[in-house]
Amino acid sequence: MDSGKQRLYQGIAQAIIDRIASGEYPAGTRLPGERELAEEFDVSRVTIREAEIALEAQGYIVVKTGSGVYVRKDRSDGGRPLPDVTAFELTTARSVIEAEAAALAAVNISDAELAQLERLIDGMAAEDAGLSAGAEDLDRAFHLAIAKATANPAVEFLVGQLWRMRSELPRVREVYAGVCDANARTRAAEHRTIFEALKSRDSSAARTAMRDHFHRLFETMMAAREDAALAELRRSMGEDRQRFLQATLI
Repeated sequence: MDSGKQRLYQGIAQAIIDRIASGEYPAGTRLPGERELAEEFDVSRVTIREAEIALEAQGYIVVKTGSGVYVRKDRSDGGRPLPDVTAFELTTARSVIEAEAAALAAVNISDAELAQLERLIDGMAAEDAGLSAGAEDLDRAFHLAIAKATANPAVEFLVGQLWRMRSELPRVREVYAGVCDANARTRAAEHRTIFEALKSRDSSAARTAMRDHFHRLFETMMAAREDAALAELRRSMGEDRQRFLQATLI
């Protein structure tokens, strides 16, 4: 994605967050429309939509089809600190919880929610990255949309907390960034498989597709860790070799 484009929509998203925090956009109120915001920030409506995708993924707003975009009333996380987990521990938890969330969503998902998921997938798969929001924002929005489609607030909350860990814990974020950036096409294809299972209202297929997605992610993490360990071993051996050669020349 073009870095200038990315900074543009992120800057607008942050400006809206600041307005929410200041009370200019109180909880439950409707945001100005895309056209009005585009004129105010002097950007295209596409950029405003990208900012709104990011805000929805972070839990600041909710998009109500046919009504508009509203500031969420229930974003509070109660100030609870996040547990100190590894990327592997988080991925295991996500596999268990999100696989069952996908199975439940398959029998509850609406046509409007399916349309939203398809738009997010199209963004992930876009060859021209400048036409889509950041990959992490799209990924998060996709998974949170599935959680919401379960029609179970407890499941939606749990998945939201898992994503907080995914996004806010530095060592987890670092691991995910490495493996996700390297497997963007594979990830988009896996999300498409999950979507097709949901579209078919097939709980078993949705559960399996989500599990497969996390299994591949886990294996990629393992391979990356092995590569890092091998690189460190080679570096260490190289230093030992140099010390040995220097010692024999004395």
